[in-house]
Amino acid sequence: MYAVIETGGKQYRVAPGDVLLIEKLPVEPGVEYDFDHLLMVVGDEGSPVVGTPYVEGARAVATVVNQERGEKILVFKYKPKSNYRRRQGHRQYLTRVRIDRIELPS
Repeated sequence: MYAVIETGGKQYRVAPGDVLLIEKLPVEPGVEYDFDHLLMVVGDEGSPVVGTPYVEGARAVATVVNQERGEKILVFKYKPKSNYRRRQGHRQYLTRVRIDRIELPS
């Protein structure tokens, strides 16, 4: 069984036991979090359930493992012939979650 969830403006294919690194969630480590924006769910028999836009009543339950920050990226602005150069670094705040189970509506 797997599902396609939407969080942080991105889509992820998840299955029970997967560990994901997603955009920051306002949740403490060790707490369960419900993803209720499931775009598609494929059951054990292989038949997909596609939402319009979301599958009603379906949810993916995950446990927050920890809060972290991503790799540093450099933002460099440059304009030729005018001696304009700006360099800035950025590290994105991220949340690592472990998918525990995917629940379908009865």
